Amino acid sequence: MPQDKAVTAAVTTSEPPAAAIGVEQAEAALVEHYPRLVRIAYLVLPPSLGRNRRVLTAHALVQRSLPRGRTAADGSGIPAPRRTDGSARDLGYAYVRGRVLRQALEAGRPLRRLARPRRAQLPPLLPHVWGLRLFPHSGGADELALDQRLSGLSSAARAAFVLRGLEGLADPEVRRVLGAAGVRDADTALAQAAALRTVGTVDATELLDSPEFDPCSLQARPTDLMRRRQHARAALAAMAAVVVCGALFGLPGKRWGPDGAAAPAYARNPASEAALDPARVRRVAPAAWETSARTDFSVWPARGPLAGDRDLLRRALAVWTRPGAAVRVTATPSTPPGPPMGPPQLLYAGRVDAARVVLLHDGLRVVRYAEPVPGGHGGGGRAGGADDDAAVALDFARADGADATVSGALVLGRSDGNVRYLTAPWVRETSVRDLLDPEGSARPLRRDTHGVTEPLDSPATARDCASWDTLEVRADGTERLLTDLGELIPARLTSGPPSSPEDVSDAADRAAWARTACLLPTVRSHGVRSVNSWEYARQALPESNGTARWLCTRAETWRGTGTRVLAQFQAPSERPAAPAAVAARAEDTPACGAREPQVLAGVLWKSRDGRWYVLAAGSEQLTSLEVSGGIEARAKGRLLAVRSKEGTEAALYGKDREGTRVNALR
Repeated sequence: MPQDKAVTAAVTTSEPPAAAIGVEQAEAALVEHYPRLVRIAYLVLPPSLGRNRRVLTAHALVQRSLPRGRTAADGSGIPAPRRTDGSARDLGYAYVRGRVLRQALEAGRPLRRLARPRRAQLPPLLPHVWGLRLFPHSGGADELALDQRLSGLSSAARAAFVLRGLEGLADPEVRRVLGAAGVRDADTALAQAAALRTVGTVDATELLDSPEFDPCSLQARPTDLMRRRQHARAALAAMAAVVVCGALFGLPGKRWGPDGAAAPAYARNPASEAALDPARVRRVAPAAWETSARTDFSVWPARGPLAGDRDLLRRALAVWTRPGAAVRVTATPSTPPGPPMGPPQLLYAGRVDAARVVLLHDGLRVVRYAEPVPGGHGGGGRAGGADDDAAVALDFARADGADATVSGALVLGRSDGNVRYLTAPWVRETSVRDLLDPEGSARPLRRDTHGVTEPLDSPATARDCASWDTLEVRADGTERLLTDLGELIPARLTSGPPSSPEDVSDAADRAAWARTACLLPTVRSHGVRSVNSWEYARQALPESNGTARWLCTRAETWRGTGTRVLAQFQAPSERPAAPAAVAARAEDTPACGAREPQVLAGVLWKSRDGRWYVLAAGSEQLTSLEVSGGIEARAKGRLLAVRSKEGTEAALYGKDREGTRVNALR
């Protein structure tokens, strides 16, 4: 068994790890396996709902399957799902799958009089589509026959068939999953599912992967156009009546005006007028950065072929000051989306793919305005999220405290899974480096005269982790890696101790990041400024199974709070990009940071010969480690390895040189 597959549970808290499923763990599992979970819900839902409602309901059930609130959910008794190679997925996936099954089974129950309906039995509020009917692509005659056969089964039998055929679970595991989902007679459901073996001459389970049952790959058709026209006329008449009535109610008296003495919006206010005047937009000289004491966004020159288009700048400033209801506004966490305090600085104005884009800076925030180009093909994309349709977009990103290390580039737009950057004036060369290919060379990336790069793959919009392209910028002899995490400002990647992180430059750092890259989606769209990965320990594994590396990855944010920390266990693997195992995670903690450069974490690990061990490692400040609970053991130094059993639950802590207790990361 590959070593990176052998980690099954963390032992970093005083509570049993399997007894609680964290919201973040469930969210990560939902995002990673979203298409599979939606397919499961679609297959279990009753076909009598119709394909359009089944599609929307399947998506709604999966999106409502996270634990409520920010506390951990009870995950005891959840059987971990199994891959075909026998290794276990995390309990987060099992928890979310169980929630999806329970809701899909509830949706198949008939409504009863005088009984309060379950939420799953009602049409979903979100997602909702107006004017279109959505349904999966049509399959062949075998898929149609299977769908008819499934419609004749009970909801529990359909669930059993899906768990056996799609998830590959054995019958005892299917019974446990169905029981946890509220099925009382799992044996009958299994018997009905077992009777459905073939459709014609084809194995029925092989058809479950067909596009016929994929609610993430859809076709669209219009609804009843004549009925829709009648409803639209009635709605217009009702709106006209409301407007007339509102005007009549507002005529008498002078009581309206809840803002008191405030002037009407931007009426003859000098600061507001200055912020709306494109002629007063600040423009920095092209060479100002060469002599400035600062090296950040404030010294970026005004660039772009449309920098002189006053009409475009006027629209951008007006939308920033008072965005209408049709404007799609996004902002990184704790970034105020309000109007500028005065004339902002122009960074760029030009066409990017099928959108006209304006980048502005007011000292605190970078703001991106994008409007579609009439007749353009391919979306201009949102800088603050995934690809978008043809709508005006306004994106805010906090940028106070920026320096040369994090102000090397800005996202201009995303389109068709690609991203374009605007690079800083001091950047001399750009290239693309795939984090998952540590031994590969950087690929040259061309820029135009304004500093706009050619499109490269954006990991922020990718559905899988087959590659992770980063932007490598070179300036003053320094190479820096920047990655797109779904926001305006790409995050800087570093390696090394928290007190002195350095840019990822040598082979060892790239090898560590190759196994860390696929964990970056956990900090996507979180206002991340930089991510540092620190190898704090190496441990010789028992039974001569090689040497494992322990890393602590910390994501710093622009707002200062909301930092996220992951402790990784990287067992030896023949694959350079084999994902590391997450031994522990925490949020808003000083651990692994400059203020508290120490960490302690542990895992339950299985050797190649099938024996289990509790492994733990701490940073160099620790002088002893101890585990208690399911197993009792102590070790001098900062490494621990002790024989154990599968499923052992233990609490871990250590002591530093002063004898102070240090708890495991949690």
